[in-house]
Amino acid sequence: MKHITCIEDLRQLHKRRVPKAFFDYADRGSYTENTLRANSEDLQQIKFRQRILVDVSRRDLSTTILGEPAAMPLILAPVGLLGMQHGDGEIHACRAAQAAGIPFTQSTMSICSIEDIAASVDKPFWFQLYVMKDRGFIKSLIERAIAAKCSALVLTVDLQVIGQRHQDIKNGMTVPPEWSLAKLIDFASKPSWVAGVLRGKRRSFGNIVGHVKGTEDLTKLAEWTASQFDTSLNWKDLDWIRSIWPGKLILKGILDVEDAELAAKTGAQAIVVSNHGGRQLDGAPSSIEVLPEIVDTVGSQMEIMFDGGIRTGMDVVRALAFGAKSCMIGRAYAYGLGAGGEAGVAKALDILAKEMLTTMGLCGVNTVAEIDDNLLAV
Repeated sequence: MKHITCIEDLRQLHKRRVPKAFFDYADRGSYTENTLRANSEDLQQIKFRQRILVDVSRRDLSTTILGEPAAMPLILAPVGLLGMQHGDGEIHACRAAQAAGIPFTQSTMSICSIEDIAASVDKPFWFQLYVMKDRGFIKSLIERAIAAKCSALVLTVDLQVIGQRHQDIKNGMTVPPEWSLAKLIDFASKPSWVAGVLRGKRRSFGNIVGHVKGTEDLTKLAEWTASQFDTSLNWKDLDWIRSIWPGKLILKGILDVEDAELAAKTGAQAIVVSNHGGRQLDGAPSSIEVLPEIVDTVGSQMEIMFDGGIRTGMDVVRALAFGAKSCMIGRAYAYGLGAGGEAGVAKALDILAKEMLTTMGLCGVNTVAEIDDNLLAV
């Protein structure tokens, strides 16, 4: 991977190595993709103050995330179907994150199960929860995360209604894949991907199949999943979740200052300012547009994490300068996973770390704690 110099290089390699349906699942957004584009474009509009003749020989990315030491202010966000980007993808991504000294978040809609990952790594990881109508299953899922010693629960709160992703429908995106001639030709042209997925532990949703009656069959699994997203989910349900989950709770998907104020009253330790990577409400503001007001309003009460549009280390520094304590990345590491498995994720993290250190040096700061709005050219 010596010729890979940026996240976009990993994206292009991912696109060549992984079947179109799974690449597009990671890469694309909902409806017109306005919010998807705004996430990146609005970050890139933010300019830095270049500072000179400052001693920046002691630059250090280390920080804390929810009170735990982290090698840099990054978290691998929950991304569904990682095991379809690369065989056992969740395990490879978790190992790369832990080797880099940062948290990994497993998605409810992952291919590897909670238990698969727990048996394959040495340290605790975070678990992301979608609350479904089958509350018995959700209770057991939280209990499985407790048994696996997951160190934080990330409750995604912006998916009671699913935004339509046109490309997934056009591609006939299903897990496991339903076969068509076009897919067979696409898969046949990617033999290393096929071999890797066939070697993997699973090819379906590992947290669901075998744990819910009648989901072993592909059609039944798809029907069950589609029927399970709960439009009645509301703030009162957080009390029920807290009664089962004893550990750190993070609410992911806050995009409005009023919701941030409500979130601060729930006992959650952190919120993630996020629009689901432009995959849900198309026409919502970019994450960076709403971050400063949310930080100003509740930043003293809970930890503020940022998610949406990060493709460079410069973007991470921009979000920190706007008041975030740490940042989640999704697509940036999914591209690395599709491009090269665990080594690809490690490469993505290395690229971002080096870009952060360079940006800090040219802005005249040595530590993450020093990054604030003084770095910004207003």
